[in-house]
Amino acid sequence: MATTAFCRDTSCQFFSDGRRKVDYVLVFYQRKQISVRGGDRLHRLSAPPHPPHRLSVISNGSSPLSGPVGGVGQGGLGCAAGQRSAGDGEVCVDLAVEVELEADPAEGEMVLIREEFEARLLEAGLEMERDTEVRVYGPSFTRLHVPWQVLSREAEFLKIKVPTKKSYDLKQENGFSASLSEFWRKVNQPFQPNIPQLGHSTTKQLSHCFSRDKLHFPTPRPTPRPTSRHAPRYAPSPTHLLHDEWARYGAFYKYQPVDLIRKYFGEKIGLYFAWLGVYTQLLIPASMVGIIVFCYGCYTVDMDVPSLEMCDKQQNFTMCPLCDGVCDYWHLSTACGTARASHLFDNPATVFFAIFMSLWVATFLEHWKRRQISLNHSWDLTGLEEEEDHPRPKYETILLQKRQMMRNKEKKNEKKKKKKKIETGVEKLTWRDRLPGYLINISSILFMFGLTFSAVFGVIVYRIVVSALMAMSPDPETKSNVRVTVTATAVIINLVVILILDEIYGAVAVWLTELEIPRTESNFEQHLILKAFLLKFMNAYAPIFYVAFFKGRFAGRPGDYVYVFNDYRMEECAPGGCLIELCIQLSIIMVGKQLIQNNVFEIGIPKLKKLIRAWKGKGISLEEREEQRARPPQQWNLDYTLVPFEGLTPEYMEMIIQFGFVSLFVASFPLAPLFALLNNVIEIRLDAKKFVTELRRPDAVQAKDIGIWYNILSGMGKFSVIINAFVISFTSDFIPRLVYQYMYSQTGTMHGFIDHTLSHFNVSNFRPGNAPTSSYLSETTVCRYKDYREPPWSAEAYQFSKTYWAVLAARLAFVILFQNLVMFLSLLVAWVIPDVPKNISEQLKREKTLLVDVFLREEKEKFHLLQSLFSSKDLRSSDTSVVATWSLNAPLYLSPM
Repeated sequence: MATTAFCRDTSCQFFSDGRRKVDYVLVFYQRKQISVRGGDRLHRLSAPPHPPHRLSVISNGSSPLSGPVGGVGQGGLGCAAGQRSAGDGEVCVDLAVEVELEADPAEGEMVLIREEFEARLLEAGLEMERDTEVRVYGPSFTRLHVPWQVLSREAEFLKIKVPTKKSYDLKQENGFSASLSEFWRKVNQPFQPNIPQLGHSTTKQLSHCFSRDKLHFPTPRPTPRPTSRHAPRYAPSPTHLLHDEWARYGAFYKYQPVDLIRKYFGEKIGLYFAWLGVYTQLLIPASMVGIIVFCYGCYTVDMDVPSLEMCDKQQNFTMCPLCDGVCDYWHLSTACGTARASHLFDNPATVFFAIFMSLWVATFLEHWKRRQISLNHSWDLTGLEEEEDHPRPKYETILLQKRQMMRNKEKKNEKKKKKKKIETGVEKLTWRDRLPGYLINISSILFMFGLTFSAVFGVIVYRIVVSALMAMSPDPETKSNVRVTVTATAVIINLVVILILDEIYGAVAVWLTELEIPRTESNFEQHLILKAFLLKFMNAYAPIFYVAFFKGRFAGRPGDYVYVFNDYRMEECAPGGCLIELCIQLSIIMVGKQLIQNNVFEIGIPKLKKLIRAWKGKGISLEEREEQRARPPQQWNLDYTLVPFEGLTPEYMEMIIQFGFVSLFVASFPLAPLFALLNNVIEIRLDAKKFVTELRRPDAVQAKDIGIWYNILSGMGKFSVIINAFVISFTSDFIPRLVYQYMYSQTGTMHGFIDHTLSHFNVSNFRPGNAPTSSYLSETTVCRYKDYREPPWSAEAYQFSKTYWAVLAARLAFVILFQNLVMFLSLLVAWVIPDVPKNISEQLKREKTLLVDVFLREEKEKFHLLQSLFSSKDLRSSDTSVVATWSLNAPLYLSPM
């Protein structure tokens, strides 16, 4: 039960009779305007009630009743309004209300829908128990109990696998492997959660689809409620165990109790936390390699020849102005700090790390497939068949409205005596019904793409304008910090815009998916995931893509710059290259997004909602407040104040976007896996605390896998290979350095690389207004700029040189080579690592053989019994025949009581 007030006594889990367990609680919220009619007889209204009603499943919460409450079998559902049951004093309230104003018929049908819903629950075999008190408005609760007969019937219908009595011994390891496993088990022991029955088992029970005709399935016995204070204490509830061993920050170093999570929340939520645990564990080796790469950059920064040449003041490279008019010529040695910082992330080890992370993605996906199959086997989901989902209520409502419209048209045609027949038996919605929603979806998504690009362009304009304004400042310190200040403030603005648009896009994705009118809940979830991922992916990565692949590539050259609004020059990369700016952009957005959105929002927003609900609750009258104080709150009242569960899509989306930061641009920021690991250690406990203490317990949903999220992960893994290839090839200086060292360097070293990458420009070729108005270096005749162009004294002045085309060819060749190499290695990893673990494969074969033997033995016993019965000469009467027939099937069952 997801509640902040744990049920300390098992008495809060039963009906008032102390025997029937509360399995679910339904809540029916009545608006304040409703007037409940009482009387000695049942009243019915032809007019529908005015206020809308809402029916929802809270949880399977329960608590002891403060007074006598009648169940279904005790005069519950069928008694009249205002009438008191003779057996238990239950008061049944007719929810029909007197309404003077004409109301919407759709709203009035909600009461009838609730009555029909409860009647169908009774027809299905469920048992009910209502509150004794009569509520004029507010929530009223109905407890449900599912008898064993109903559970067994549904389990057989759904083909749910359950353990049988038959068990077998697991294959034990021998020799060195057994010693190694035992050593690893002892090492891991401090990290295991303290959960009963979680130890290593040497036997396993066979599982098979539940059948009421088999003798192998143990039948649970009902647990009576304790009748005295001196009754023996029961084992701790799953809620206590989850809270103590999982939902505490102090348990951050322990493994997750995935089996207990699955048992309490269901397979779908259990698979999410299992996936998150596997992802977090595999971030550990990625983080270690990233730290080693970063340390290598720190260790070799003083030995990097290009950085030393940039910092050497004796080289005296006079660079062209960074802006028109007010900016002066400057020396390249002033960018020494940027060059040294760039080497920390732009070094030969970065290429190795990019290849390693591409293989890490493949290994992670393969490892998760193996883990998923292991969980399916241990959770008895191996042969689970996907059942067709029921239509969504909104879909059925719109379909009902369409049928009603068709009937109305038919009636109008009959009045007008038209012979044209209109088909009223509409079975489903067609593409014509969804066409307006599709058009709105396409136009809205295109609009939001444009909004994202506009936000990125606005930040670009901000950088250009602020850079020009700061360059005009007379303060020399302000001028020297232009690039750092503009870069940092622009990234922070980007982060704020991303966080705001992220929340907007999440709400818009839900709205757009509703317009599509998906038929089933699974279709709705898939469409929602695709839209939300597409919008949030563009929102999170658009600024990073700009810095990585577009910044500085369309700025032009001295004397022929590209301008924005005819006044401001397009921005260029820093002298050390755009990779350091990409690193800053990625690190701030990633860390800021995780810190603010994934942690602060998840903690603050639920608490804020809780405060708002508490503030709204203060609006009740003084009499009701005194009544509430005198009456202790029931468990379902406490559960009702919790936050409703809204699905796993937001949880998965956070991790998928983070996975993109870790895999897509990891060549520019090797410490990304480390920050992701630190975030996930907190994220797991934060999500656990939220599920255990702040959310209503969600419905358990069976699932064999994580669904469409695996396809998204696989697609991002393949996309990351291409992105990292282009980052290394076009954003970093790795390829130009290789080309220089092996094609142009006379000594085969990197000496002279900086001079090789700088082109010459004759300052007399500046356009009017572009040259500095006042300069400390007035004697400058030639300035340098970073590009591969012909010098001014060449016949093809300022055109791309042969070196440019050689470097471009090498970059494209590297992209092709890197992509094919990594793809081949990824396929090799996928081939080497089998999807199904060997021990699981052997167990599946053995279980299949053992089950066949069990059922063959059972049939053989039946055959021998029949043979002995028919061959016996003592069968004289029909009574004996009846007894023998009963005894044939009697051993197949266990007593349900």
